[in-house]
Amino acid sequence: MRDLINFIIRFSSWLVFAFYVTLSCILLFNHNPYQHHVLMTSANSVSASIYGIANNVTSYFNLRSINEDLQLRNAALETEVVALRKQVDDYRLREYADSMQVAEPLQQFGFVIAHVINNSVSRPYNYITIEKGAADGIRPEMGVVDHSGVVGVVNVVGEHYSRIISLLNPDFRLSCKIKGSDVFGSLVWDGINPEEALLEELPKHTVYNPGDTIITSGYSAMFPEGVPVGTVIKSASADDDNFFTLRIHLLTDFSQLSTVRVIDNKNIVAIKEVENSDLHKDNE
Repeated sequence: MRDLINFIIRFSSWLVFAFYVTLSCILLFNHNPYQHHVLMTSANSVSASIYGIANNVTSYFNLRSINEDLQLRNAALETEVVALRKQVDDYRLREYADSMQVAEPLQQFGFVIAHVINNSVSRPYNYITIEKGAADGIRPEMGVVDHSGVVGVVNVVGEHYSRIISLLNPDFRLSCKIKGSDVFGSLVWDGINPEEALLEELPKHTVYNPGDTIITSGYSAMFPEGVPVGTVIKSASADDDNFFTLRIHLLTDFSQLSTVRVIDNKNIVAIKEVENSDLHKDNE
């Protein structure tokens, strides 16, 4: 207490001065409109500056939460975009299925429409991946075509994706014949040109002309008879004295594959049972 009294006595003159200055300012600004206006304007400017600085500081510390919120919103929007793209793809598939022209030999079969998501044409052994699998009714050994002709055969099936062994694969052979003829041979890719293949093992007496259409022979449960494959270009080198080979221009443009049709042969199980009946007897 004594220290407080000593402080007041020591600085009494300054305290009295401060008191009178404060009293003078109060009287000046309260009873003079112009000075009061100047004071309020200056005070508002200072307050606004202080509030702005405080707001900037607060906003800076809130950036993390704001950024997290933006990330969540972006993730939600991206998910919505993916879902919308999927819907658009589904609508396109339906439109394609409704508008496609089905070749007469295929009219009795069902189809699974699928997008191509991976494809190769320049490798020694080419394969195609589609975004349909067992969940969509895809099975191994199902034939695959596009709007032009034969594409290949399904050989590996997952739950939602499948792999097709392409016609541009030397391991895949397809029984074909010249349209209008009952003579058939084996179509195989020679690994040279993705637009051409060879029709081998044709009998010497086979009559043909450049431009003749090559179709499936029907000697397979994967493809019915009459599915277009290509057209005759010219004769290739002869195999031996009894058979010869034709070079074929393929109708399917494998470099532009986007949508294919997987052939659903409803009778495949019954056909396989009949074909394998002799094998069961031999094993008994």
